[in-house]
Amino acid sequence: MFVAGCPIPPFDPTWTRTRASDYPPKDAYYDGPMPSQSWLCAALFAALSLGFFPGPARPQAAPYSAPLNAFRPHFQAVLQQHGIVGGGFALTHGSAPAETLAFGEMAAGSHHPIDAATAYNWASITKTLTAIAILQLRDRGKLSLDDPAVRYVPELREVHDPYGSTDAITIRHLLTHSAGFRNPTWPWDCDDSTNCDWQPFEPTRWTQVAAMLPYTHIAFAPGSRWSYSNLGYVFLGQIIERLSGDDFEVYIDKNILKPLGMSESYFDRAPYFLESRVSASYLRAGSKLTPQPFNFDTGITTSNSGLKAPVTDMAKYASFLTGDPANALYEIVLKRSSLEEAWTGVLPVTEPGQTPTAYTAGASGTPPMMGLGFFILNSKGHRYIYHDGDQGGFSSELLIDPVDRCASVLVVNTTDTGAPPATTELHPKSNTEPDAKTDLRQTLRNILIDQVFPAAK
Repeated sequence: MFVAGCPIPPFDPTWTRTRASDYPPKDAYYDGPMPSQSWLCAALFAALSLGFFPGPARPQAAPYSAPLNAFRPHFQAVLQQHGIVGGGFALTHGSAPAETLAFGEMAAGSHHPIDAATAYNWASITKTLTAIAILQLRDRGKLSLDDPAVRYVPELREVHDPYGSTDAITIRHLLTHSAGFRNPTWPWDCDDSTNCDWQPFEPTRWTQVAAMLPYTHIAFAPGSRWSYSNLGYVFLGQIIERLSGDDFEVYIDKNILKPLGMSESYFDRAPYFLESRVSASYLRAGSKLTPQPFNFDTGITTSNSGLKAPVTDMAKYASFLTGDPANALYEIVLKRSSLEEAWTGVLPVTEPGQTPTAYTAGASGTPPMMGLGFFILNSKGHRYIYHDGDQGGFSSELLIDPVDRCASVLVVNTTDTGAPPATTELHPKSNTEPDAKTDLRQTLRNILIDQVFPAAK
């Protein structure tokens, strides 16, 4: 017998979101383990088999583990403090099932609570997938990390390099944000914040980026220091495409997402049957919420920011990164030795004269280190691996303790800019970041490192 609304594993495109009225009522947000669609269907089948249907199936909250129970009030309080519309969190430890928390709504005033199926843009955490893809190609003998980038992207010869030949810029430099390229992919120019809608959200074609290369310069000697560059990861995406023969999205899906069982992850605009699960996103300035582009396409910048996924899929990714000797598939996706290589600090993450952000803030004034696509943070003699993401109102963080095999993923659909109430329309720039001084991720990261991860050992 088929019951409408219940999926046939692994996925049934006829499924739609559970109605908000089917959830336990909450004053301002839903908070608890994210409802499982499979649980709801199991309950429905059980009811039918007994010959009655007692009413809407409601998920029963599983008991929290002690570490998650300790983190839950902090998660609620910090997101409320920052005026977050909605967000999600997942904690993994070893091979145990991931635990999740949900907060708020998919869209302001919608009364559709965040749930396990809600998809978010993970923004720059996509860069970690790009780095893994490059290491996969290296391990297969397709490239060397010390190869000149121009060998694969000859258009880079058009870049102005006052420090010498662009042949000196290597794939390793691109991975470690030390090639000297600018941060934004698109050189935003908005003199009038009320009249910027004519600008594209991001470059949509490689030809647009290539046309800007003669007007692009190298800001410092490659390898001499760190400076975050979205543009550099666009070049890495081109290398992956040109060596593999696949579009970037296709390569990542075939070689990372599918093997790890991330079946509800995709890039850019949602497949039509998943569109109802996409969270809206916002910039918040004071009490003003400004909606950001919904279900948007990151264009040619997909390799630095295009991943969309629910927290449950990202928990699968986190489990792969923390590792499991009993899971041979993880070693096939990427050798553990290659991950450890990626997690070896190459240079300090510092921007002279800039306020530390969630990306650059270290412990006790010590800057993090940059590895191959991942940031490395040392706190009280313990090593943590992380990456953050900010784009179009979404803010996210992936945090890993590789020694004790703990990891967390955090995402919110509202960027608290820290600005006073806006008097003009905020332009929906893709690289808008939270207020560096009050970023909620730094607050929650410290709690995770100091209290939650040690308790989850």
